[in-house]
Amino acid sequence: HYDEFRGAVTYVRVVNGCVRKGQKIRFLRGGTTHDALEVGQFVPRKRPCSQLRAGQVGYLICNIKTIDLVHIGDTVSVPGSQAAQPLPGYKDPCRMVYCGLYPSDGQDFGELREALERLSINDPSFEFEPETSEALGSGFRCGFLGLLHMEIIQQRLEHEADVDLVQTAPNVTYEIATKRGENLVVHRPQEVPDSGEIAEFRQPIVRVNFILPTESIGSLMKLCQDRGGVLQGTEYLSQSRAMLKYDLPLAEVIYDLHDRLKSATRGYGTMDYELLGYFPADLVRLDVLVNGNRVDALSVVCERSDAERRGRAVVKKLKSEIDRHMFEVAVQAAVGSRIIARETVPAMRKNVTAKCYGGDITRKRKLWAKQREGKKRMKSIGKVDIPQKAFLAVLDTARDD
Repeated sequence: HYDEFRGAVTYVRVVNGCVRKGQKIRFLRGGTTHDALEVGQFVPRKRPCSQLRAGQVGYLICNIKTIDLVHIGDTVSVPGSQAAQPLPGYKDPCRMVYCGLYPSDGQDFGELREALERLSINDPSFEFEPETSEALGSGFRCGFLGLLHMEIIQQRLEHEADVDLVQTAPNVTYEIATKRGENLVVHRPQEVPDSGEIAEFRQPIVRVNFILPTESIGSLMKLCQDRGGVLQGTEYLSQSRAMLKYDLPLAEVIYDLHDRLKSATRGYGTMDYELLGYFPADLVRLDVLVNGNRVDALSVVCERSDAERRGRAVVKKLKSEIDRHMFEVAVQAAVGSRIIARETVPAMRKNVTAKCYGGDITRKRKLWAKQREGKKRMKSIGKVDIPQKAFLAVLDTARDD
């Protein structure tokens, strides 16, 4: 864990040899050398001692204030030529779900970074890196083991760091084989190349085990069928309970499948899943354009057959949330260079002929023509600000549908 005054407190198990207070030690993975300012044991509270021998479990304090230098699973040895080989067996966990975390107040960005760094010391199973969104400002792209892990990290950040967070829609990792022979691992929709460069698009498939009352089997089968699930088996655990096994795309599982399962089974259904692998699928990147400019934060990866329905729902929702401007604003959904849906936010109208009282109609026509030219020029150079409430409303479109 991290102590605000003494830095990182490293928990260790001594496999061979001993470590003494004041001894120089080296973290083999981090590649750094430090002085062991304090060594001790847990009894159960921390109790300093002079040394730790083989077979004992304890802690080291080296006054390490830079969190990036400490890694869970690292091997501690002596510096120099006598250093041991890193112990085998530890592997970094594979992150399955990614989402963006942004502070509601941009001034809390530094506090959010510090909170994430502190959490990463005792939970190496999530990763984060800075990113910037036009809609939400500066934040972090975070990877998690699953949905429950994502919710736990978010709650810990809000409670321990007292930071109000805005979470983007979760997405999964995809694999893409390009026509140039490259294999890409994509963590966000913005990284998906153009459709003309993609030879094969692969998505993660999971085996989901549902346990539910027998009277809810029909509702669950319809729910999974709508999400592209393939039934792999049915097992009756008793007269009133059954277990169904489905193969489903992970992208369909992480959105709202758990909530829909609870609704379909009146709260009596449970589920768990495991990754089977990455399999080819007919997927596309759906982009949202506002006034001709692509909004990266709203791009999603979806099935080609579902792109038009989803695009229409997004632009319709976005139209109702964007404020009107002095010029009309086009809200479009596109797959590649093809526009599949469009809505228009009408311009605010100013009565430029209010000062004209009768007289020749040509005077009014000149004023209307001048107004049209001004709006056309304003549209070409004008910038549309997308409010945060509009962005959040679009993220809920999938649930609303």
